Amino acid sequence: MKKIFALVIVMTLVIGSYKVFAAPLTSKKEEEKQTSDPLTYKQNEIDTKKSAVTDSRFIKEEEKKLLARLVHAEAKGEPFNGKVAVAAVVLNRVDHEQFPDSVKEVIYQRNAFEPVQNGSINKPASKEAVEAVEEALEEQGERGANEELLYFYNPDTATSDWIFSRDVVKTIGNHSFAI
Repeated sequence: MKKIFALVIVMTLVIGSYKVFAAPLTSKKEEEKQTSDPLTYKQNEIDTKKSAVTDSRFIKEEEKKLLARLVHAEAKGEPFNGKVAVAAVVLNRVDHEQFPDSVKEVIYQRNAFEPVQNGSINKPASKEAVEAVEEALEEQGERGANEELLYFYNPDTATSDWIFSRDVVKTIGNHSFAI
C-alpha cells in the first residue's frame, strides 16, 4: 500500500512539474513574409449594401419566375402595389410556421391559389409582375406595410366563408389582404 501511495505522489509531482507552452509553428521571418504576401492573407470585404434578397431570404431564379407567373395570374389588372402585396403574401407564407418552407411548395399547396387549379399560372408573366416580385423581395425583412399579410382574396368573387373570417388589414384594388 505504501508503494502505491508513493507511486501516486511521485507521478503527481512529475506530471505537475511540467509546464506546457504553445510553440510557434512558424518563425518570425515566415510570419513577416506571410503577412506581407497579399495572396496569402487577402481579406475579403463584405458588401454591406442591401441586397435584392433580404432577411436571409434566398430564392432560386426559377422560383422568382414561378412567383411572377402567379402574381400575373392573380393580380392582372390590379395596381402595381397590389401585385407587390400578392407577392408578399407568398413570401410571408414561406416564413410562417403554418405554411411550407419554399416558394414553390407554398404556391403548389393544395387549394391555395386558383391559377394553379385552372392552369393560368403556366402563362408567361408580365414585365410588371416580374418587377413586383423584385419589389416584394426588396421589402422583405423591412418593417413594411406588407409584412404580416398571409391571405388575399376578391370579396366580390370569394365563396369561402372561412376567408371572410380573416382580419382584413388593407384593400388594394379588388383584393382584400388579411392576416
